[in-house]
Amino acid sequence: MNEELEKTGPETIDVSLLNPAIPEDEERIKEAFQDRNWSEIKSSDSWVIFKVMAEFVEGFDKLAKIGPCVSIFGSARTLPDNPYYVVAEEIAAKLVRHGYGVITGGGPGIMEAGNKGAYEQGGRSVGLNIQLPFEQHSNIYIDPDKNINFDFFFVRKVMFVKYSQGFIVLPGGFGTLDELFEALTLIQTKKIGRFPIILVGKTYWAGLIDWIKNTMLSEERNINPEDLKLFSVVDTPDEAVRVIDEFYSKYLLKPNF
Repeated sequence: MNEELEKTGPETIDVSLLNPAIPEDEERIKEAFQDRNWSEIKSSDSWVIFKVMAEFVEGFDKLAKIGPCVSIFGSARTLPDNPYYVVAEEIAAKLVRHGYGVITGGGPGIMEAGNKGAYEQGGRSVGLNIQLPFEQHSNIYIDPDKNINFDFFFVRKVMFVKYSQGFIVLPGGFGTLDELFEALTLIQTKKIGRFPIILVGKTYWAGLIDWIKNTMLSEERNINPEDLKLFSVVDTPDEAVRVIDEFYSKYLLKPNF
């Protein structure tokens, strides 16, 4: 592909070579540019509103009485023989022994490890599953009455924040970063009360943290120095749970909204 680009020159680059769309994506792009009449818009948007409302109602109803819980985030692609899978399982087990329940995204990988650790200790094991075209399916370690499926990411993220007393974030991809920065933004802007956010895996997170400190803070001044105190970075299950315990030794446990 690089040779083709060199031959055509910068003014004749075929954009499709850079970011080819699959047929399904092409149809969605074309559909977004189609004119629709008011009846079509009203009918479609009304249906979406009712679906969103239904997801909020179910989430509030099932999670309102789960008690203090900590959310564990991380990649759905992490296999059981990965050291981070083992760490997530140990963190969840330790959280249960310290009186917390565990909330995960309900899928495989790190999420499964979190639910497994909680389940095997007899603790509350909550899964907030999202319907995706790949990777995601509910794991077997979620309490049957605490397994909730979502179509909308934003509704699911509200549930994570509203009913979690802390976020423990293990290595993951875009979804994990989305959940991490959503929480940091809400706390930074004081839309919710502060709660502990712990990144597990100093080596994994080192590059991101260096960029936040050196580029985002020092060079561009897009955040304040105090914002670096919104999260902790640890390596072991003991360290992760200790941050939670020390934080709540000063505060009452309660939902964040």
